[in-house]
Amino acid sequence: MKRTRGFTLIEILVALAVVAITLTAGLQATGALTRASARQSDQWLAQLCAENELTRLRLQRQLPGIGDSEYACIQAGREMRVRIAVAPTPNPNFRRVDAVVEGVVEADTVRLLSLSTILGRF
Repeated sequence: MKRTRGFTLIEILVALAVVAITLTAGLQATGALTRASARQSDQWLAQLCAENELTRLRLQRQLPGIGDSEYACIQAGREMRVRIAVAPTPNPNFRRVDAVVEGVVEADTVRLLSLSTILGRF
C-alpha cells in the first residue's frame, strides 16, 4: 500500500492558529496607529486654539487682567474649550498666562493640551 503525502489535520489547525494570532496582532497594531493619528490631529488642532487665544491677548497691547476665562474654539469642525488663567508674577510688569484646551474624545471630555507663557507690559 502506497502512503499519500500531505498535511495532517493537526498540522493544518496549528497553521491556522498561527495565522489567526498574526492577523489579530496586525489588527491591534493598525488600531493603535489609527488612535495615535487621531490623537495627534486633536493635539494639533488644540495647539491652534491655544495659540489663537494667546495671540489675541498679545494683540490687545495691554497687560491682561488677573483671573480665569473660557472661550469656545472650533477647528476643522471640532469644538474645543480654551481655559485661560492669568496669574501675577514677582515682577508687576509681567503676567503668567496658562492655556488649557479641552475637547471631547470618544464621548469623554479630556485635556488635549496645556500651554504656558509670560506676557509683558507694552
